[in-house]
Amino acid sequence: MTLVKHGYPRDINYLFDEIFNSFPTSWGTDNHKATNYPKVNIHETKDAFLLELNAPGLNKEDIKVNAENGLLTISFEKKEEVENENVKTIKREFSYNSFSRSFSLDDKIDSEAIQAKYENGVLKLNLPKKEDIKTAPKTITIG
Repeated sequence: MTLVKHGYPRDINYLFDEIFNSFPTSWGTDNHKATNYPKVNIHETKDAFLLELNAPGLNKEDIKVNAENGLLTISFEKKEEVENENVKTIKREFSYNSFSRSFSLDDKIDSEAIQAKYENGVLKLNLPKKEDIKTAPKTITIG
């Protein structure tokens, strides 16, 4: 395998992309700490809230989900990699940083019934609503 390092001149658009794509989230921070959290999608149905956390390349055994005192915490602890004496790493671009994200649990959520599933690099959480919240509002006729 041949490794090729691309040199200059670079396109002017590349320069602007490089400067402005990191502004302002990573400026003034060390080691891009402001951007190392996985992205989250939150959806609502009539029965539950659905949370999807983008976490490709992680082992589900290393992901912890905890619901306590009205707080849902999702965390990943980076395990130390064992170096193989027979393999020399030339370049490493894969980076799995430890993280912890917390979300406030609303009174509408039944925290005892939360379910989690990890598939295709996405952690999916089902946060069911309490029974009294699920019932549709009753229309009252004014007499």
